[in-house]
Amino acid sequence: MAAVIRPIETSAPARHLHPELETMPREQLRALQLRRLRDTIENAYENVPTLRRRLQSARVRGNDLHFVEDVARLPFTLKSDLRDNYPFGLFARPVGELARLHASSGTTGKSTVVGYTAQDLDQWADLMARSYFAAGARRGDIVHNAYGYGLFTGGLGAHYGAERLGAVVVPVSGGATERQVTLMQDFGATVLCSTPSYALAIAEAAEQQGIDLRMGKLRVGLFGAEPWSAAMRVEIEARLGLKAMDVYGLSEIMGPGVACECECRAGLHGWEDHFLFEVIDPETGAPVPEGHAGELVITTLTKQALPMIRYRTRDITRITTAPCDCGRTHLRILRITGRNDDMLIIRGVNVYPSQVEAVIVGRPQLAPHYQLVVTREGILDEVRIEVEAQPGVDRATYTGMARELAHAVKVQCGISSAVTILDAGSVARSQGKAVRVRDLRKKEA
Repeated sequence: MAAVIRPIETSAPARHLHPELETMPREQLRALQLRRLRDTIENAYENVPTLRRRLQSARVRGNDLHFVEDVARLPFTLKSDLRDNYPFGLFARPVGELARLHASSGTTGKSTVVGYTAQDLDQWADLMARSYFAAGARRGDIVHNAYGYGLFTGGLGAHYGAERLGAVVVPVSGGATERQVTLMQDFGATVLCSTPSYALAIAEAAEQQGIDLRMGKLRVGLFGAEPWSAAMRVEIEARLGLKAMDVYGLSEIMGPGVACECECRAGLHGWEDHFLFEVIDPETGAPVPEGHAGELVITTLTKQALPMIRYRTRDITRITTAPCDCGRTHLRILRITGRNDDMLIIRGVNVYPSQVEAVIVGRPQLAPHYQLVVTREGILDEVRIEVEAQPGVDRATYTGMARELAHAVKVQCGISSAVTILDAGSVARSQGKAVRVRDLRKKEA
């Protein structure tokens, strides 16, 4: 399908809310970060016993930091720390003084619980509004918000940011996909917020109803909460007729709006007045040079309720401080290629699901719905790719399609894999984060 992407209206001012912060010279930005970093360390030291003990062991207080780079003297925080201190052990404010609590689903253990003061929520709305504007959304846009509401931070984060921008929010959440198509048409949605996989589910539901969403008013999409490839972006734009923008966030740090692409789409601007970003070698913990791939580490600079010091996100990426054509000076996080804990090692070769996705998506006879099934044969891991055929594809061609895809994955990803072509609709559709990997090794252990 050919994309019919409507241009973004650029007659509005070039920035939203605080242009002096988004275009601040980097020397001033670093000075602001240092002041706020010191304040964050003191907040943690005075109010979080677990972090106080760690800072004492490291012999570091806020005033001991003379340069932003001194952050490397501080201990890391891991996701397991939130679970070990469940539910409120890492909070810097009494629960009764908070305005809201969010939590993860806890499918792999105890939930990770995060808290917000009223000021934290105000800053979150501000940063998400800033992200919307950078991506091309404007006051008066109709935002169809299909992120999940509830304890997941995506829905409410996107909601309050859109309201702060001055947009009109349709708080539809996930599910009832066919009805979502109707609402998008009837209400004239101009901005879509969802996971990238659910955006494709919406497109599929529309096509099954004979509706071409490319002919509607959609202009911008803010997609996040899961890694997605450049090929997936092309597929989404072709089927929805919008400009697909990447937005980044995680509950432990804030929620959506930690970083977002601007209209140049040359990386996601990480909002450095509120967060300090590092990239480290995931094995050694040492910093890597700018532009080199590694694990993203984030320190919050303004959070009151839950200060996070050097939080290891497990997301693999690169960063650059090179000037962006949009004029913003905040560094850019280049596309997240995957998560440390999502990386598969297949017969000695490291591969992320998004790399396989890039091979699958865009092939005319294959749908962008797939799963990687990982098993163990003896001491070696094996992967089987299960991917849907497009509706109407002759089953007699499945064997040849599987052989061609296996060869392409071998050439482009360096792994040998078995490929199973499934009928259209066989892979479960997710209303939230897509399940791309079914790891059967744990069941076999």
